[in-house]
Amino acid sequence: MKKIRPLLILLITLGVTASSPVFSQVNCKLLQASNAAGAMHASTTSYWFGVMELPFLFIAVFFAFMTAHALRGGKFGKGMNFMAWGFLVMAVGHLHMQIEHYYGFNLFKSVLGQISGSIAWFAALIVTWGLSGLGFYSIYKASKGA
Repeated sequence: MKKIRPLLILLITLGVTASSPVFSQVNCKLLQASNAAGAMHASTTSYWFGVMELPFLFIAVFFAFMTAHALRGGKFGKGMNFMAWGFLVMAVGHLHMQIEHYYGFNLFKSVLGQISGSIAWFAALIVTWGLSGLGFYSIYKASKGA
């Protein structure tokens, strides 16, 4: 069986992605994307990514909790539980971002005000990253037998 080379796969993926005008930014000199091409693809692509993001994210959260429940505690289950809660906070944040993007309503800033709403948003990001990182670290330690 051939050895998989992740660096080669990463470089090929980045090359294909960087050469595609669909993923390029409007004013990016490196990719030589024109303003017209960027504007044409940005409106339809961002809408469909926004629409498709949420169901897949909530499915991932559902299966993260199901996996954590199936592991029934222990070091792996504890790590998966942390990750599931981090993913849930992330899913709620992404739902909030989509509502703000399409309807212009920011719940944090409406309820807490401009400064406190921004601080609450930042705290939610820290909680998401912290829980996910703690979960990955817990699973890593369990896989090492520590």
